[in-house]
Amino acid sequence: MDATLSGGVVRAGRQAREQFHDARGYGHPDGQDLLLSPVEAAHLLYRGDLDAVDGMGFRDFLVSAACPDLHFLVYKDLRDRGFYLSPTSADWVDDESGADLVVYPRGKGPWDDEVAYRIRIVSERATVPAADLGDVVLAVVDEESEITYLETDRPEIEGSTDYDPPADVPGSLLEDRVLVWEPPEELYERGFYGQPLDRDGESVETLQLSLVEAAHLVRQGALALGTDGDDETAVVERGQRVEGDRFDRRLRVYAALREAGVVPKTGYKFGADFRTYADVESVSELSHSELLVRVVPEAHGFAPRDLALDVRLAGGVRKRMVFALTGPDGIAWLSAERLTP
Repeated sequence: MDATLSGGVVRAGRQAREQFHDARGYGHPDGQDLLLSPVEAAHLLYRGDLDAVDGMGFRDFLVSAACPDLHFLVYKDLRDRGFYLSPTSADWVDDESGADLVVYPRGKGPWDDEVAYRIRIVSERATVPAADLGDVVLAVVDEESEITYLETDRPEIEGSTDYDPPADVPGSLLEDRVLVWEPPEELYERGFYGQPLDRDGESVETLQLSLVEAAHLVRQGALALGTDGDDETAVVERGQRVEGDRFDRRLRVYAALREAGVVPKTGYKFGADFRTYADVESVSELSHSELLVRVVPEAHGFAPRDLALDVRLAGGVRKRMVFALTGPDGIAWLSAERLTP
């Protein structure tokens, strides 16, 4: 069976419609004919179901400009996994997510109104804008043609931690942290603020606060540093001196997490900005943290290699990777995790 290429679309006849679309979900019917995208035609050529497109066999067609090779690799992989799928375009599936392929649940096809995954295809060397992710699966093709699937979403971040710290707890601002002398017991035990200077004692006599924690507590009126000027200005300027603009972004995200009932703690050991606890009743009965949070500007572009590294690390410690995209209009949350379709 032969087909012809015209205007970026491959046209085949009535027999192709019955054999390929009606039976296996390829292409888009056009009267008695069948319209195929180049990637669908390449797959049919690869399988030997099509003999030629404009006289080209599989090898010539794949190396021509008509068929993107990365798209073919992902399309073939998903077909091999038992899925029917369609390219996204006005002639096939009009999708607003920025996906390249729409994948249907196993046992379903383009004639059903149900989608399992929306796939965006990139090379490992590409840069992916953060704004293009969420409700899409990133199919990353590496230099050896292996494919890694990363599912992205826009989650709601919420917890049930309910704690209001007392007012005007005295503290001392040091170079890159704050010390609280003889703090209220619940500040650490219930609020999970800071780390005790002596972790072996039964009571906390000195509590060490990070600059982010201190800045948040000062803004809440819970911490008094006794500086010569304004306490909030002093601790924020100290944080900016240590971290630059990154401190402001981290402080915004820290405050947003606390307001959502989630307790953020440093994620340094995991290569992230924060690890989070959704339900803190007391530190003595603390469960494992659930999320790793990395703070980035909303215009951030992800290198797929770095994104895969973050996701792999989070999965290895049984946590979910979340990115806080900070911009002038607020914070958007983006999650990413490994997917096996």
